[in-house]
Amino acid sequence: MIVLEKYETNAVKSEIIILLIIGIMWLGYRYLDVHHNEYTYEELLVVIWVPIGAVLCYILNVYGHLGSVLSTAITGTVASFLPVINKKSEYLKKIPPSIYCGSFVGMSSLEIAPSISFVITAGLLAGVFLLLSKSIFLGIGGKLGMVAFGGVLMVSFVYWCYLWLNL
Repeated sequence: MIVLEKYETNAVKSEIIILLIIGIMWLGYRYLDVHHNEYTYEELLVVIWVPIGAVLCYILNVYGHLGSVLSTAITGTVASFLPVINKKSEYLKKIPPSIYCGSFVGMSSLEIAPSISFVITAGLLAGVFLLLSKSIFLGIGGKLGMVAFGGVLMVSFVYWCYLWLNL
């Protein structure tokens, strides 16, 4: 339907595009190594940086009036320099992805994330998702954004239910 509406094509062209996408997805599933036999967890001390990154980006976005994209770029760039503090530290090398994941949570608009407590809660939940998904989707792009989206989505759902039930 998106292809039909957006590109104003007929049904035959849309079907060809859809079949092409399905074929590419099947080839990727068949020939890429996305299946892992062992399941590992991310360290808790690494995951705790997700809500910190979310709050930093949210503050830059909302109170600094920098915009969501620039705020997440600044947060991610500053986080990328943390391993320079001690180049031998394995712990510092693991922190930037967690902060960057949190920055995706913090770039939510005020309509979605109306308060800093919302962002902290969504960051904590995204941290839990990151903790559980260490060995899932290795080598596939978008994992940090998907984890952040999951945290924001779940907290938004709970927040919406809270407002809907008038608690």
